[in-house]
Amino acid sequence: MHPPLACASPVAATDSGSEPTAGETGASTHHASTSGVGSTDAPTTGASTSGTPTTGAPTTGDSPDGLHPIPADPQRDGDPDAGYHALVNNGYVSCGIPWTAYSQVFADAPEELRLPGRVGKNANLPYDKTAFVSASGVELVSANCLQCHAGEIDGKLVIGLGNASADFTVKVGGSAALADLFLDDPAEKAELQRFVARLNAVEPYTQTLTLGANPADNIAAVLFSHRDPWTMEWFDEPLLDLPPVVVTPVDVPPWWHMKKKHAMFYVGAGRGDHARTMMAASTLCTDDIDEARAIDEYFPDIRAYLLTLEPPAYPFAVDAALAAAGEQVFAATCAGCHGTYGAEATYPNVLVDLDVIGTDAALATDASQFAGRYVDWFNHGFYGEVSRLEPQVGYVAPPLDGIWATAPYLHNGSVPTVAALLDSPSRPQYWTRSHQSTDLDPAALGWHHEALDHGQDGEPSADLRKRIYDTTQPGYGNGGHTFGDALGASERAAVIEYLKTL
Repeated sequence: MHPPLACASPVAATDSGSEPTAGETGASTHHASTSGVGSTDAPTTGASTSGTPTTGAPTTGDSPDGLHPIPADPQRDGDPDAGYHALVNNGYVSCGIPWTAYSQVFADAPEELRLPGRVGKNANLPYDKTAFVSASGVELVSANCLQCHAGEIDGKLVIGLGNASADFTVKVGGSAALADLFLDDPAEKAELQRFVARLNAVEPYTQTLTLGANPADNIAAVLFSHRDPWTMEWFDEPLLDLPPVVVTPVDVPPWWHMKKKHAMFYVGAGRGDHARTMMAASTLCTDDIDEARAIDEYFPDIRAYLLTLEPPAYPFAVDAALAAAGEQVFAATCAGCHGTYGAEATYPNVLVDLDVIGTDAALATDASQFAGRYVDWFNHGFYGEVSRLEPQVGYVAPPLDGIWATAPYLHNGSVPTVAALLDSPSRPQYWTRSHQSTDLDPAALGWHHEALDHGQDGEPSADLRKRIYDTTQPGYGNGGHTFGDALGASERAAVIEYLKTL
C-alpha cells in the first residue's frame, strides 16, 4: 500500500482533538541529494533479477518530451469482499500492545470512528486499530493500513483517502513502553518488549517536520535494513546501512487511483505484483517466511477491494457552464499526462522526467527505500519473487479522480490548493492550516490556509512549529509543475471548476 511500502509504523496520531494513538523554493533541482545523502545512496545502482537497472535509468525507454509510458504487469485476482474483511480484521501488522493494557487505557471508540463488518473486539475499536491473537497466543492491538490510508474530508471518514493530518513529528516508543505498567504475564511483557523495540528501531528515522507529512519511505528502508530478505528474520543490528536521519516526506495518495495505475509509488517504483508490494506493511513484525506467505495469500483480496473504491462526490455547487469550458482547457493542456474522464475515460500512465516536472527532487534522487541497497534487498528476496522495485528519476503524473478531496498537492503535500498549483508564483513559502476536515476552500479547491512571514526556524513554540509547512526545508520544496502559469486567470478558474466534477 502506498506509501511505503506501506504505513508500517503504528505510531502516528491524527491531529483532530483525539488522543494520540499507540502505536526549493520555486527552483527545480536535478542534482545530488538535498537531504544529506551521499552519492552511494542515490538511486543509481542495483540490478533486477533480469539484469536490467533497478534505479537511475528509465525502464520505459527514451522520450524526447520527457514522458515515459509505464507498461502494465499481470496481477493476481482476488475477492473484494474477503479483502475488506481482511483489511479491517486481520493482524498483518503482527505486533502491538497487549489487549490487557490497551483495554485499561482506551475506551470503546465512538460510533463515528467504527467500521461495519468488523468482528469480535474489532467491532468496538477505532477504524485504524485491529485486535488479533499473535503467534505466541497473546491478544494484541496494533495499527492497520487505515492509519495512513483513511482520512476525514468534510466531516466524513473515507476509506482510501490519504490521512493528511497524521502526526509523525513525535516520538512514541517511550509512551508505548508505559503499557508494561499494566502487565503481569511474561508472554504479554515479551510481546510488548518486541513491539517497543521495533518502534525504537524506526523512530529516529521517521520523524517528519510537519503535521500531515508521511515518513513511509524511511520506515520501509529501516525495516529492510534489519531483515534477511528471504527468511524475514529480524536482526537487532542492521544488516544494511540505515537511511539518513533527514526524513523525505510524502503525501499519502488515495487508494481509488490504484485501479488505473500500472506502477505504485510517486517514482513509479512498484512494478510486478502489486499485492505482494502492498503487504510490506507486515515487515514491522512479521519475523518468519511462513507467516509472510500466509499474509501474502490474502493480500490479492485486499487489492481487489481497493479496486472497488470510488472518490467521494464534491459536496458543493458546481457552475456547469464554467466547468464545461474548463473541460476544454483541461483536454488541451492537462489530459496528455493526467488522462481524460467520463464515459470514455483514459489514463496514460506516464512518468515525467525530473527536469521536465521540476518538483522537489529529494524523493526521486535519494529517497530512503529507493536507494540501491534497499532496491536490491527487495528484488533479490521474498518480495522479488513476483514484485520488483524500479524507481525512476521523475514522478508519475497521477489520475485526478476526487482531486477536490486530496489536498494538499504535489508528492510532498507542499501546495495547499489547486489554485496555487496552477499559479506557481502564488504558492506560499510558509503556511499553516487548521487540520479541520471541514475547513475547505471551494474557490481555490483545497484547504483554507494562512501564509506566514516565517518558517519553522523562526517559531519558538514546538506545537505551532509542527503546524508550519516550510518549503525551504530539504524535501519540502514547492517548486515545479509550472504548466498552469501559461494559462490566463479565467482559464485557471475554469479548470478548477471542471476538476470539481472528477
